[in-house]
Order: sequence, then structure tokens, then C-alpha cells
Amino acid sequence: MDSEAVQTSSLKNGGAEGSLYKQSERVQCQSSGYLNGSRRSSKNEGISTDPPLNENYMEQEECEIHSRDMDSNGSIRHDHATKKPRHQKDLTFQDMYSQQEGYFEDDDDDDSDWEPLQKHVASKKWFCTNCTMMNLDDDLHCDICGEYKESEIVRHGFFASRLAPTAFHSRVETEVIDRLKDSVTRKSDRDNCTVIGFDERMLLHSEVEMKSHPHPERPDRLRAIAASLASAGIFPGRCISIPAREISREELQPVHSLEHIEAVDLTSRMLSSYFTPDTYANEHSASAARLAAGLCADIASTIMTGNAKNGFALVRPPGHHAGVRQAMGFCLHNNAAVAALAAQSSGAKKVLIVDWDVHHGNGTQEIFEANKSVLYISLHRHEGGRFYPGTGAADEVGIMDAAGYSVNIPWKCGGVGDNDYLFAFQHIVLPIALEFSPDFTIISAGFDAARGDPLGCCDVTPAGFAQMAHLLSAFSSGKLLVILEGGYNLRSISSSATAVIKVLLGETPVYEVDHVEPSKVGWQTVLEVLGIQMNFWSTLKPTFTRLQSQWASFLQNRKKMAKKRRRLEGPKWWLCGRKRLLYHLLYGQLRVKAKRRAKAFC
Repeated sequence: MDSEAVQTSSLKNGGAEGSLYKQSERVQCQSSGYLNGSRRSSKNEGISTDPPLNENYMEQEECEIHSRDMDSNGSIRHDHATKKPRHQKDLTFQDMYSQQEGYFEDDDDDDSDWEPLQKHVASKKWFCTNCTMMNLDDDLHCDICGEYKESEIVRHGFFASRLAPTAFHSRVETEVIDRLKDSVTRKSDRDNCTVIGFDERMLLHSEVEMKSHPHPERPDRLRAIAASLASAGIFPGRCISIPAREISREELQPVHSLEHIEAVDLTSRMLSSYFTPDTYANEHSASAARLAAGLCADIASTIMTGNAKNGFALVRPPGHHAGVRQAMGFCLHNNAAVAALAAQSSGAKKVLIVDWDVHHGNGTQEIFEANKSVLYISLHRHEGGRFYPGTGAADEVGIMDAAGYSVNIPWKCGGVGDNDYLFAFQHIVLPIALEFSPDFTIISAGFDAARGDPLGCCDVTPAGFAQMAHLLSAFSSGKLLVILEGGYNLRSISSSATAVIKVLLGETPVYEVDHVEPSKVGWQTVLEVLGIQMNFWSTLKPTFTRLQSQWASFLQNRKKMAKKRRRLEGPKWWLCGRKRLLYHLLYGQLRVKAKRRAKAFC
């Protein structure tokens, strides 16, 4: 490595491309901390133990009068004021969703000549095991998600009590677990054809040094899901495992450039490194990424050859942001893309990838945007490009002959829930998938659109995820592979993943899809996408015409519902008269409940 030229270059979004060029070429990987003890920390050289620093430090000079004495003539004498700089703290990914910390910190002062009257006591803080958010030491439950301070969700999964230690589980919870296990034993051996891909070595991929906030993509994500499956008797039990192997370089080259593959491999020689400010790696990350991709490829081949009905890849690091030449968004290798090509190598001519992660899978779209044999459909928050990663607008439809084989359903805001997703499934996803007629189906299953997720701020429930998986299982003769992507609330991802795996095992979710009523934003988004995609998929034209004609009546019905809600709240003029107290007594509780529901969105 010492003979190789290492250089850092920034992307437009402030990150760095993870790619390696030997000697005269450049390495676009921010890294540091060689295992042999040497270190290269120049800003023009590639790898550093800390995340990329913000070079535009703000400095503020503060003057302090150290002494003020009388001279021999009785006049006041002022000593020279001393200046001390005030530095800005390093800004990392944590500042995107946690801004409890101040941005400035003072240098230590020599105050040996000053004795305070009262000693300052710093308030202690703790980070929630479930959602990683910061809380004060006096709080027993998380202010954001309500999880108990000493939660054992990593040990028992979503069956762990939210409000008290496991020792205080209610008898009802215990009976639920026992009933689930009893139902497992009654299942026949025929159900043991769902494959689970998991390997504990993927837990070694973690951020070496915690910054001001725990990284959301952490090993506990897999631990919580595995604990939930074990508590429910699903795995081990109803599912079979598959041996893990690291994917070969030859299998990765159709997906990623050689420079990208070498850049990821390079991290195995470093204690800590960063591709972008939020995409870390340690000495085990390259192996974990190869294991994740290898498991996805092998499960896809196992399903295509008829040795399993379907499968769930319980893997990390995630992959759908990893493109041809760059690692970003917590992702190193694109697991879904590797699985799609493995399925095609095993006989599948056409592959459908449905990505319901709350973030757009820009890497997967880039890899297949010119490939007609792979149809990529993504449902994600977009907000006009303001939501990470900024790609995935409705008019991004693919290039050249593959125009129309990239289908983006971009939500205009957060808070979208089951009805919006299922409305999009009914009118866009399912009709296009039916016309495409895939031989193999992959779900990029990010559960960060789930209710309570600290990054996604949406409202999809485990029942909603289960229903979407159930609808997709009707394609490809049931050949379905679900690959874990994002999701950072442990209770949400463990309950949602368990619900989806139950669908793979043959259980039918209980969800009424006949009368799905979307939000106004959901209806508008679906109309926008239909107006674009009907130019490529003829089956969408009647749906677009019908929904467009129903738009006016939809708005009118919403106005009527709004009037009914206002009647329930009482006349506003009561607040200005003697009935003010009565108004608060009668209708105040309604507003409190509404605020609680709104807070649950984010």
C-alpha cells in the first residue's frame, strides 16, 4: 500500500467515491489507521481514522481580563487581554437527524485562581437501544420511541417488553410466544422450504469509534431480528439455513467496477475507514459485504433450481445504494443486483426487483437502467429531490432501449402509510409486474418506512409489509427472495421482518385491501407516475383515465370528512366567550390525541 498513490476527491454531495486506482491512478476512499500502526492522515491522502472533517472551521475570539489592579498613582491598570479560539465540532451523519449536541466546544481554561460557589454537575445522557436517540439520565423511557432504558429487545426481539425489563413480562406476552411456538410444531415438513441466509460474521461490521451519536446501521439490527425469529420458533424451526460463503471477485465484476471492488477489499487492511461521512468500514467490513452478497447469490440460485420455495436474506451491510463505482448510504456491495444476476445465471430470463426501502435505491437503478431483462420498481420518499439520496424522480424511467424498466414512485412527504403503499401497489406495481411476467422476484426490503423509524418518518405497519410481500408472492410461481436493506428502529424492523417471513412460510396476512383509501399526497403521486409510465406500459392507460376522472370526487369527499371532524371539535367562537372552559373540557382531549398521532409519524 505504501507504494500506491492515495488521493481523496469529493463528490457533489460531499462524500467520496469508494474506488481504488494504483500508482498513477487515484483512490477515492477516505480511510485511515493501518493495522500495522502506520497512519496517513493528510487531507490529500486517502484514509483517516475519523470521518472527513469540515475544513471551514469557524473561529471566534473571546477576550478575558485576567487582572485589574491599581497602579502607584491610584489609577486603574488593565493587563493585556488574552485571546482563545473557539472551534466548531466535526459534523458527521448524526447531525442529519440528531441535533441535541451544540456545535461549539470551548478549550479548557486555567481557572486555578477562581473558585466557583457551586460545582457544576453535568447531566448524564443515554442512547436508546431501540432507536439510538439520546435521552437524559433521569428518563426511564425514550422520549422518541418510548422504549425502556434497559430494554432487552436485542435479546428477545420485539417480544421484549417496551415498558419494563423482561422479568416483568406480562402473562399475556408469554402466552402469545407459547402459542406461536405451538403453531410451529403443528406445521408439516412441507413448510420447511423457506431459506434464511444469516452468518454471525456479518455482526463484526461496525463503526470502530462512536461519534456524538451511535450509528443507525449497527449489528443490533440483525440481532433483534434473529431474536424475534427464535422467540417465535420460526428460525431455527420452520426455516432452513444455507451455508455462507464470500462471493468471488468474478461474480462481483458484472455489477461493480474493478476499482470499487478493490477499494472495498482495501478496508480489510485498515482499522477504520470511511467512503463517505456516513458510510464506514472496519477490518471486517469487506468480508461481511462479501458474505452478504454471497448469501444473496446462493439463495437466488437455490430457489431457481427448485431446492427451496423462497428465501429471506438476513444480511448486512445493506446494498441498494452501492452503484457501479461508489459505496454510499451505508452500502458497500449491491446485494440485490448480485442476486438478480445469479438468478439469471440459474435460468431466469426476466427478474423483477421491488424496492420498498424509504430511500431510493440509486445504486440498483444505475446498474440496471439500460437492462430490459431486469425491471426495477421503487417506492420511496423523494420530496422533490430533498430527501436522501435525491434521486428517483418519477421521470427517471431508464435509458436507451430499457426506457420504462425503471419505475419510480416518489412520495412528496413523510407520514405515508399502508393505504398509500397498497394503493400504489394496486394501480402501478401489480399491473406492470403482471405485464412484465418475471421469472424471479426480489424484494429490497428496507423497513425504514416503518412506523417509528428515526430516519424514514413514515407509517407502514408490519401488516402492511406482509400484505405487500403476499401480493408479490403471486408472481414468478412463488420464486421470491427478500433481502434486508435499511430499517433502524429495532422493534419496527424485527416485527416487520417476522411478518414478512410468515408470509413466505405460507401464512395469509389479515388486511382488507378492497377499500384502500389513500391520502391526498398518495393519490397525486400515483396519478403522476401513471401519466409517465403509461407511455411504456399499455395496461396503465385505463387506470390513469379512471383515477383522473375520480380525482374531483375524491377531493370533495375529503372536504366532507374535514367538515365532520370540525363538527366534532365544536364551534371555534366558544374560545372567545364564557364557554371557553367548556370547549377545553369537551374537545381538548381530541386535540391531544391528534398531536400524539402526528408525533408518531416522526
